[in-house]
Amino acid sequence: MAERRKSFLKTLSGRFLILTVIFVVLAEVLILVPSIARFRADFMLTRLKQAQIAALTQLAAEDMVSPDLEKELLANAEVYNVVLRRNEVRQLVLSSPVPGEIHETYDLRMAGPWELIRDAFACLLDPKDRVIRVIGYPVQDAGTLIEVTMDTKPMREAMLDYGLRILALSALISVVTAFLLFVAVRRLLVLPIRRVVRHMQTYAEAPEDARRVIEPTADVEELRIAEEALQSMQTQLTGNLRQKERLAQLGGAVAKISHDLRNILTTAQLFADRLEGSADPVVARSAPKLIASISRAVSLCESTLAFGKAEEPPPQLRRINLAQLAGEVVEGEGLGSETTITCLIDVPPGLMIRADGEQLYRVLSNLIRNARQAIEATGQPGTIEISGGEDEKEWWVRVGDTGPGLPQKAREHLFAAFQGGARKGGTGLGLAIAAELVRGHGGRLELARSDAEGTEFAIHLPKGTAEPPG
Repeated sequence: MAERRKSFLKTLSGRFLILTVIFVVLAEVLILVPSIARFRADFMLTRLKQAQIAALTQLAAEDMVSPDLEKELLANAEVYNVVLRRNEVRQLVLSSPVPGEIHETYDLRMAGPWELIRDAFACLLDPKDRVIRVIGYPVQDAGTLIEVTMDTKPMREAMLDYGLRILALSALISVVTAFLLFVAVRRLLVLPIRRVVRHMQTYAEAPEDARRVIEPTADVEELRIAEEALQSMQTQLTGNLRQKERLAQLGGAVAKISHDLRNILTTAQLFADRLEGSADPVVARSAPKLIASISRAVSLCESTLAFGKAEEPPPQLRRINLAQLAGEVVEGEGLGSETTITCLIDVPPGLMIRADGEQLYRVLSNLIRNARQAIEATGQPGTIEISGGEDEKEWWVRVGDTGPGLPQKAREHLFAAFQGGARKGGTGLGLAIAAELVRGHGGRLELARSDAEGTEFAIHLPKGTAEPPG
């Protein structure tokens, strides 16, 4: 039972019920406090009015009132004596023995709300029967002042009775209000929220099932907006999962085909190597082109197989000379003086960066190879420029060319595998792998520009180490 109660208090319904009760009770207390103060003031004003009637009776009889009648008048007014001030004359109209000293004097003519509240609770908290003096204005302009002495016990008992009745009524109002608010909020908010949660749980069990996408039905505008946003997200996620599943199946099939095709092409490459030494001049001229085509096909198969394997290992960071590494990449790509493509390296000779040399070599090699192929496709001479530098936060490397630029379609999925490449007929595997390698360094690979004057890629490598979240 205790566990269920504790669990209920952690729910939205339970906490809202508690807050409702607290705020309703607080509101009732704020009403009760001034009500009791006003009740006390009205009680004393009533005594003043009764005392004024008794005093006027005495004045009308012109001192013909007997002691017994005077005693009866004071008893009916529930006061000990009455003083009237008329025509600047203070007159003791009715009097009787006072049982004790006057404890306090209260002037209702100048009393403010805070003073009334203070005096009311002082009376409630004092259980002793005190004699007090009360001063006020007479009604009907029967003088300038009326003053009476009275006991506090009857007033305190009346205040307690009134307060208890108000508390009982407040408790009843609080319970009814809290229950109605609880039912209303549960119906309007809690139940719709639970419905959304159930939809999310059901959808999470089988996100590829389009039948489990939520249908917005909430009447509350905010909840309906949330349901529509959830519906849009689930619809997109379901579509993406289906696409990922198809791509995964396609990737598995491509990997199998690439594996077998690589073996076939390797055998063909061996025979093509023999054709290069043929005595037939036509065969000898065709052999290099055939070997180059087969080599590209083998490279494509190997790239596909490599991409389909597990993620790249974490980079082994060490200090490397960027200019030296760039020179090795240019030399490895065969961009010598005898080619129609000029390769410029604009990197400070002493620039040292912290990176995995092997992985960064692969990234630069891929970018330079793409740049060379873009220029060769034009049939015109061109230039490839590798530049590098650093600032306080990062090192940067730029690889630009004077090729024709990338088409708009290629830019949309530039770093996505199997969704377009940087050149016609490409698969995009090279740039996808390059971007993954740069991300492994904590950096980013981005397309800096691509227009009619050429294309430029930028590599950004951070100098600092990543801090754990939290």
